[in-house]
Amino acid sequence: MASYDVIIIGAGPGGYVCAIRCAQLGLKTACVEGRETLGGTCLNVGCIPSKALLHASHQLHESQHNFEKMGLKGAPPKVDWQQMLAYKDEVIAQNTKGIEFLFKKNKVDWIKGWATIPEPGLVTVGDETHKAKNIVIATGSEPATIPGVEIDEKLIVSSTGALSLPKIPKKLVVIGAGVIGLELGSVYARLGAQVTVLEYLDQITPGLDSEIARSFRSLLKKQGLEIITGAAVQSAEALRTKARVTYRLRKDDSEHQVDADTVLVATGRKPFTQGLGLDALGVALTQHGQIATDPHYRTSVPGLYAIGDAIEGPMLAHKAEDEGMAVAEILAGQKGHVNYAVIPGVIYTAPEVAAVGATEDSLKESGRAYKVGKFSFMGNGRAKAMFAADGFVKILADAQTDRILGAHILGPNAGELIHEICVAMEFGASAEDLARTCHAHPTCSEAVREAALACGDGAIHS
Repeated sequence: MASYDVIIIGAGPGGYVCAIRCAQLGLKTACVEGRETLGGTCLNVGCIPSKALLHASHQLHESQHNFEKMGLKGAPPKVDWQQMLAYKDEVIAQNTKGIEFLFKKNKVDWIKGWATIPEPGLVTVGDETHKAKNIVIATGSEPATIPGVEIDEKLIVSSTGALSLPKIPKKLVVIGAGVIGLELGSVYARLGAQVTVLEYLDQITPGLDSEIARSFRSLLKKQGLEIITGAAVQSAEALRTKARVTYRLRKDDSEHQVDADTVLVATGRKPFTQGLGLDALGVALTQHGQIATDPHYRTSVPGLYAIGDAIEGPMLAHKAEDEGMAVAEILAGQKGHVNYAVIPGVIYTAPEVAAVGATEDSLKESGRAYKVGKFSFMGNGRAKAMFAADGFVKILADAQTDRILGAHILGPNAGELIHEICVAMEFGASAEDLARTCHAHPTCSEAVREAALACGDGAIHS
């Protein structure tokens, strides 16, 4: 029986980062993973492959709409779908092999197979049982569906199936206007599909600042996505050669149907903990089926910890990574910590959407006095040169102290721009601190400075 200081179950972003950090801190570490490759959902069938397709389809869009304006003339490129999928698979392989290299470099043992925890301190994989002083559950999540909709990964697919369709659909119905639905919907819209998005709520991207959400929806509509909000999906039926979705509009209870070659179910995700033996162990769960943990990621069973999508909080790879590092530090006798007030979220469409901290809606609801600084990318020289001047930066600051409370960006490179605001918030900076920081010209990041200036005496270029 092999013995370890810590065994991590799951090699997604939370698990593999936790394993590497544990090993770096001197703990004898193993990581259990049943997939043929490391990296979990994110690297294999989630974040990484979807970004590859987003990048490829965005290049197609640029060639169709902007190349000629820049003097780049030639025959329009043709889409070779199989080659695009091969490119996506190569990106996956490069990343997953990279994690395998890091495991070897840091002396992390990869135990291949699916884990069960028969009792505290023991992990069984196949016919072998391993002993561990501590066990960390980092098993991630899986796609969730809704009543009346059964995923078959043929006509009615999850995000996993949507990344490997045999051909580009002529008509695609997306159920759910969250991050996954809008990202993959935009991919297929750029590739020529007629995309209809059905969302139960009255706003797309639930939880996003409502002003950003309205502008974002308008831009997606210009790109050809039909978005129907207030649509309660009743069923999705797989017919012989197509699928049919039935939904009711909540505003008048009228029933409608829409046919499609493919239906993408993007109604969220749920913790993946089957087979671990949590019930027999007596592990406490939340009312939503997540593993309940204390502020130090301890479960109700001594020596058993949990992180990432399996516990409460936003299902984000970088949130899981931070928790993985925090747990590793705790197990090594340090004081691991995650600042949940400063975790950015990004939607990788074009334009991108990025957010961190409070929304204007939440500040109004709490009654907190605040001020808003906004700046349109139309006033940013670099964005205009890139044909990417849609959108704006919005910074929310405390009305009295000027401390930055939140920020929201709709525009080019939003997923990169948000991080200087994250750093500022991490150190308790004011909008004036950001405004007085010199930004290189010409860059898209100048829009962030201008929005900070707008919290004070006013932006320069608007």
